[in-house]
Amino acid sequence: MKILWNVIGILAFILGALGLFLPILPTTPLWLLAAYCLFKGSRTLYERAMSIRLFNSIVTTYKVYRAIPLHAKIVAISTLWITIIISCVIVCKWWITTLLLLIASGVTWHILSYRTLTSEEWKQLKEDVEKRNNQ
Repeated sequence: MKILWNVIGILAFILGALGLFLPILPTTPLWLLAAYCLFKGSRTLYERAMSIRLFNSIVTTYKVYRAIPLHAKIVAISTLWITIIISCVIVCKWWITTLLLLIASGVTWHILSYRTLTSEEWKQLKEDVEKRNNQ
């Protein structure tokens, strides 16, 4: 069973990493799944993943605050819509354009449905992560 947890965790981690560059893949939910699966499957793999600063920041932010920082929302939504609009212009087929716009709307709604991390929470989280990294 642990092998299955590890396989799912590694796949979710890779897909989440791709989501940093492909706006259709949701990085945060995939990395949360990866953290959960790796924690269940292998504490060693979990700790190795958590040693990656960006992964740690995203997972910890959600675990502690159940929120996404405002700058992350802005970057994610901006990248999403720029990519979708460029794709729509290139494709020029009404049904593909409609599908892309529906997907982008759904992803935007999903991102906006998360609570926004306050600046005080963000500052505290960064301090906590730095303390953990220096130990």
